[in-house]
Amino acid sequence: MAAKTEAKEAAAPADKAAAPAETTPAPSGGGSMLKSWLPAILAIVLAPAASFAVGEFVVLPRLQKKLAAPPAALTEAPAAPAEKAKDGKDGKEGAKDAGTYEFNNIVVNLAGTMGTRYLKTTFVVTAADKGANLKAQFEEQKPKFTDLTLNVLSSLTLSDLEEPGAKNVLREKLTATYNQAFGKRVVDQVYFSDFVIQ
Repeated sequence: MAAKTEAKEAAAPADKAAAPAETTPAPSGGGSMLKSWLPAILAIVLAPAASFAVGEFVVLPRLQKKLAAPPAALTEAPAAPAEKAKDGKDGKEGAKDAGTYEFNNIVVNLAGTMGTRYLKTTFVVTAADKGANLKAQFEEQKPKFTDLTLNVLSSLTLSDLEEPGAKNVLREKLTATYNQAFGKRVVDQVYFSDFVIQ
């Protein structure tokens, strides 16, 4: 029995010496973990800022430059002399109407409604150059501009039209579409006289 107690006492100091080595914490890898996550954190923080900067300082100035045209380029064709109106008046109303074009009773199905909801609208397009004969320019390519109008209007969803400022966004889309089709800034504004969602 004495041999067993001596063996236990001899083993106990060895266990006690080994125990502190096992409980000593290893150096933490917190610094290396931060280093591995740093690129992801930077991408999350810097991506929106970089996107904003590119949009604000690169894309937007290019769009503005492309849409803005000098007034001389807008008056390529001289305006037609004022003709007598169809009702026999002096033609001043006819000249006034030459700077505008009216789309009457345009009806389109709204996107995402399976044909159950539609938009009916009437609006007037005004010329950027007051001397331009916008009516003649639209009449020359009426099928093209009707198709462009239908494409813009039918791409709208019901939720698009229910948002605040939806008509202003739609005005901008139509104006940009017409100017892009002309290849220069011809259209100044769109004014709605009828706008019904059913």
